[in-house]
Amino acid sequence: MRSPIKGLIDRLRPRHYGRRHPLVLINGLAEQAESWYRNRKFWSRYFDVHTPNILAYEGETIHRLIAAKEPITVEYLVNQLFIYLDQFVQTPPYHFVASSLGGKVAVEFAARYPEMVNRVVLLCPSGMGDEEQLPIIDGVVGRNAEMMVKSVFHRPRLVDREIERYYRSKFANRKWQKGFIRTVRGTLDHTVRGKMKDVKAPTLLVTATEDKVCNPVTAEEAARELPNGHFRKIERCGHAPQIEKHWLINRLVVDFLNSTRPTAHPSWTKLILAKPTRASK
Repeated sequence: MRSPIKGLIDRLRPRHYGRRHPLVLINGLAEQAESWYRNRKFWSRYFDVHTPNILAYEGETIHRLIAAKEPITVEYLVNQLFIYLDQFVQTPPYHFVASSLGGKVAVEFAARYPEMVNRVVLLCPSGMGDEEQLPIIDGVVGRNAEMMVKSVFHRPRLVDREIERYYRSKFANRKWQKGFIRTVRGTLDHTVRGKMKDVKAPTLLVTATEDKVCNPVTAEEAARELPNGHFRKIERCGHAPQIEKHWLINRLVVDFLNSTRPTAHPSWTKLILAKPTRASK
């Protein structure tokens, strides 16, 4: 049996040379790639982390579509993700961690390109078949950053104040606001519930009891339709567990993506002593 002390040493002093498994982070509707600020550094100890910014609301790509009166759809986002991975990463198969709207993109991608997907973690994913509540829209339209934060987090008092400042600055940017609202219109009604059965990769679906955006009951029902699915509900947490419960999510993701027998409820010993692995090629 492997010594727990050796596992701890490997985690604290990982090997620096060798290819790590690629991990792709797909953020949600109200987020940008920066929203993984409490996760990326930790996961970079274990994986080659990529954060494709396919939801750049100020970006020229989205605004060219808007100018051409083309919708910004989930299919468009899946195609953008494929282009990024196929042309600029080129090390499949990939692990995915996706939040909120990013869950729709990840499920569609995994169903369409199963050979490119290793394992998937969905964090409070949208598109599970319920009618999504978007109080964040009121925050954007009313330029009320505090309202937006309250809609996402269970305990907004404990959230980094920089998040509120970030959105306050973005709400004053008409280009950002226009890109955001057009993306909402093009993606809100898209459901991936019927695609769950087509996701063959081991998949962990995490929901939260205080999620005001996506119904945790519907998410639990959808998780049962995954051929190789695992489910975990986090207590006293809102729509962004990767921020609000980052200590747990960071380690849960590492264990699920690395374990030979992935589970939604690993022991605390496994969570603490998880060690980096290397890709086989």
